Amino acid sequence: MNPLIGMERQLLRRSLTAKQAGLTLAIALLLSILAGIVELALDARAMQREVQDDTRHRLDLVHGTAAEAAFQLNPELATQVVEGLFYGGAVAHVSLRDDFGRSMAERQRETDKASSRVAHALFGDILDYHQTLYYQADANASPQPVGELSLSLALDSLAHDFSQRGLLIFSLGVVKALAIAALLAVAFHWFVTRPLLKVHAAIADTDPSRPGLWPKPAMDRHANDELGHLVESVDRLLQAFQHGLDQRDQLQQISTMDGLTGIANRRHFDAFLSREWQRAQRGGHAISVIFIDIDHFKEFNDHYGHVAGDDTLRAIAKALTRVVHRASDLVARYGGEEFVCVLPETDLSGAQRVAARIHQEIRALEIPHVHSTRSGRVTASLGVASSYPAQDEDGYEALLAEADHQLYRAKRQGRDRVVTQTWARSGNRPGSEESIE
Repeated sequence: MNPLIGMERQLLRRSLTAKQAGLTLAIALLLSILAGIVELALDARAMQREVQDDTRHRLDLVHGTAAEAAFQLNPELATQVVEGLFYGGAVAHVSLRDDFGRSMAERQRETDKASSRVAHALFGDILDYHQTLYYQADANASPQPVGELSLSLALDSLAHDFSQRGLLIFSLGVVKALAIAALLAVAFHWFVTRPLLKVHAAIADTDPSRPGLWPKPAMDRHANDELGHLVESVDRLLQAFQHGLDQRDQLQQISTMDGLTGIANRRHFDAFLSREWQRAQRGGHAISVIFIDIDHFKEFNDHYGHVAGDDTLRAIAKALTRVVHRASDLVARYGGEEFVCVLPETDLSGAQRVAARIHQEIRALEIPHVHSTRSGRVTASLGVASSYPAQDEDGYEALLAEADHQLYRAKRQGRDRVVTQTWARSGNRPGSEESIE
């Protein structure tokens, strides 16, 4: 199978075409519902006229016979008239009375009294019909009233008939909506999605190391429209990426990133700390350093091997970057199994909170370590120091020495803990000490 066709089928199920088809269907269904409501309203009015015309026509048809039955006071003939009307449609009640108001014939059936409000609103005012019966005894006499014919329609039957018609209208509307949606989805897929998938496939086939050599697709009919412009924009972007990669390769020898963990290396750390120390001196704000050392890492390497050791270093580096994520901060590999964090504009309490989070994040990795003296998993010891650099201080060496001293104290106290010590603004007077396990 052609890889492009396979990719198209996979993307159709969960991306642009499926979303477009769903949206088109939703819009078509909404429009069909609105159109159906209008059609139902028009159909209700048409049905009202049909029911009224049909009922009056039937009454007119039997008028002569009913009048004769009333004039002759003939109950058998009256019964025939009533029976004919009663079984001729959705009739609930029929009665024929003489001119004295006496019932000559009557038929009635039980109706559903719990008809909906909609049914009452639509047909409630066209249910009852009364027709005065006139009879002309001879050609020279004028017609005289001889009785009355009454007819009531069954509301539940009318509502049922209307619901059947409404269901048909809605069914036809849904079928039309689905047909329209399918047509639009097919057209959109053919003229828009397929070219987009062609562009996607070209980008997916691009070698990340050589983006400038990507297989630029020909747009044919879309060369001068938005899709053609998109391809040209992507081409310019990939060419710019290629230029950037070329520059990166030229500067690779002076890279500031640690090759194993992907975080900053010692060179970057030294330059960053020097720059931030001077900025702290000018601004008079605090700067903090956290040293992190993996406990018993030599024993870990000896037992699990260097591949597992490298994986552990990478995992811890990622854990550090999850905690220390401000753009102004730095996480670096200091050397071997030791890491360091620089936190500009952060006092001791803030640095202590960050260190505690790092400590817990490393624990949460749950990396087994049979030689761990405490928990059977990889842990770390952390030393925290903070300072407000004075204007006359020469450098940051004292701050690093203090952080390293706190790290040594953490190891001496049993490892797997955070130990901190405050510094006064002059940077040379120690303050309170605290240990966090």
